Amino acid sequence: MSTEELHIRLTLPRADFALQTDLQLPARGITVLFGASGSGKTSLLRCVAGLERAQDARVVVAGETWQNDAAQVFLPTHRRALGYVFQEASLFRHLDVQGNLQYGMKRTPSPQAAQTLQAAIELLGIGHLLRRRPDQLSGGERQRVAIARALATAPKVLLLDEPMAALDLARRQEILPWLEKLRDELSIPMLYVTHSADELARLADHLVVLARGQVKAAGPVHEVLSAIDTPVVVGEDAGALLQGMVAERSESWQLARVVFAGGELWLRDSGVPVGQRVRLRVLARDVSLTTVEPQHTSIQNHCPCVIESIAPDAHPSQVLVRVRCGPSVLLARITRRAQDSLGLQPGSAVWAQVKSVALVQ
Repeated sequence: MSTEELHIRLTLPRADFALQTDLQLPARGITVLFGASGSGKTSLLRCVAGLERAQDARVVVAGETWQNDAAQVFLPTHRRALGYVFQEASLFRHLDVQGNLQYGMKRTPSPQAAQTLQAAIELLGIGHLLRRRPDQLSGGERQRVAIARALATAPKVLLLDEPMAALDLARRQEILPWLEKLRDELSIPMLYVTHSADELARLADHLVVLARGQVKAAGPVHEVLSAIDTPVVVGEDAGALLQGMVAERSESWQLARVVFAGGELWLRDSGVPVGQRVRLRVLARDVSLTTVEPQHTSIQNHCPCVIESIAPDAHPSQVLVRVRCGPSVLLARITRRAQDSLGLQPGSAVWAQVKSVALVQ
């Protein structure tokens, strides 16, 4: 194990199940802990923070051992270099933003503390809010201040427990770009708890899926999401993620052309400049398959693929088909009747028609 990785091995008994993990996670970027309510996501975060004491545990962050039951090591929370962001911002109402941030710095007094705080203020774009009281902030602004306060301690890991759960849709859209900026610019790992498939698709670099305390899947997000033997996201949200780059913008059609490894897709122009890397979400319900190259169709996005695997879907009338377009993967939801009439099997050459694409980054 690299000294830069996070190693989280633990057992935590619960009333109706036991949380059990043995994870090695990347040293930077966002690892999303995903699963239904009650699956153990927040408990895992609290064990990493030392707020709950797990059994048979070994927690190592950036080469520093925070818990090792075999060696009788357990650091209390105040000695762990972490930042914790809760669902509610929990700011002190009697202090302005500047006062709340300076309070957060008290945990780690150092010559670099002021510089660290200033960097957090700039990273999260809250300099113009410093003299405001919490009741003068929107929900998204309060969470940005809470994140800055957590970063002011110069943590080795940032823990975020459903930081957008208490926000309405407008405030979520307000804070998402700042979370993406954290992911792209911070050099520390983040553990992010959510049960939102949209947040997962937009933010995750790495994905851990929990169900009743057990790790059902873990790995790079695009690999885990495109697996159909044990699908992570079922129903209408099932789909794949593609990494691409904006290659062209058409003013006459108000469309942008995004190239990815294995093909290209036209989608609605959202103003992203040419040359910028983007993340695309293609839902299985928006992909159809044909055995001949499509012609004279309103569906303009199509690419040659090969079927890798076929698995039963949630409803017995349907199947999920995993197709490979060069090095990239898409999922298609089709009926079993269509599979039979087209003679589709693993290894079959097909064309994937993509009806709709969502730009999530």
